[in-house]
Amino acid sequence: MNQPMKRVITVTPNPAIDLSYHVAGITPGASHRVAAPLSRAGGKGLNVARVAHQLGHPVLAIAPSGGTAGAEFAAELRSSGVPHRLIPVAADTRRSIALVDTVGGETSIFNEEGSPLQLSEWQALAAAVVDALEVGNQDGQSAGVLVGSGSLPPGAPADFYPALVRLAHDAGIPAVVDTSGPGIVAAARAGADLLKPNNHELLDATGESSLAVAARRLIALGAKTVLVSAGAEGMLAFHHAAPGGYWSARLPEPLSGNPTGAGDAGVAAAAVALANGMTGITDIPEILRRATAWSAAAVLMPAAGEISPLYADLEDQLILSWKETR
Repeated sequence: MNQPMKRVITVTPNPAIDLSYHVAGITPGASHRVAAPLSRAGGKGLNVARVAHQLGHPVLAIAPSGGTAGAEFAAELRSSGVPHRLIPVAADTRRSIALVDTVGGETSIFNEEGSPLQLSEWQALAAAVVDALEVGNQDGQSAGVLVGSGSLPPGAPADFYPALVRLAHDAGIPAVVDTSGPGIVAAARAGADLLKPNNHELLDATGESSLAVAARRLIALGAKTVLVSAGAEGMLAFHHAAPGGYWSARLPEPLSGNPTGAGDAGVAAAAVALANGMTGITDIPEILRRATAWSAAAVLMPAAGEISPLYADLEDQLILSWKETR
């Protein structure tokens, strides 16, 4: 008898309404006529949940939502069918704007910072996570992994992501964190099972000039695995039990499209794998393969939070290799 799939629980402390405009060429300082944008409830954790849900994996997305924008956010999320729990807050939900230049092949992103939450609202958000981890769900799908993704609004608790790691470990499940700056270092110190920065975030957070050195620094602090989106180099995977090098996965040629949300799709692949028991060193190449393929498949879609059905074909094209470091 097959065991039920375990749920991917995502936490997005600073969600946004994502607006994606597609423009046939952008001229700085000029006016541009565009079609109505694609508008959807977003933020990195929401994108992770959307991708996993698209491929049939059980999810629960947890996020705060407030104000007029928050009502729009909640309505779109309800219509999406993605299982979720929203925490009412006083502050307006922020917006994020992506300008996709269909001629130049580049995407420019404008992220509002977000507004501070009240202490009671942070406590309510934490309580929702605890409830999701402890009580499970009526359909019998228990939590398999806890994912914390994205930036923090101003005034957020400094230990927000380390606290999520501790909650996951107290519940006996892995913790995945995808953030930047001091937050990723703090999550490493807390023993996160998987960190997912991009190359710029990794170097900025650690102050190192080498991706390998920077990833190993996070592992030395306590992280188990570090997946790094490295642009044209594809994706790299570092593991605490493989100190002599790292795995690399890339396509023969880079894809053109909209990279917004590509990293989130990679996180979704890793989270689904961890939720279903792929937690050993021998699983890392397969996790990397899936994460790279899902990330590439996201580039082919018009907006974040979904991947192309070509993800399996892309996975077959990947060049996977082991690279030794000194």
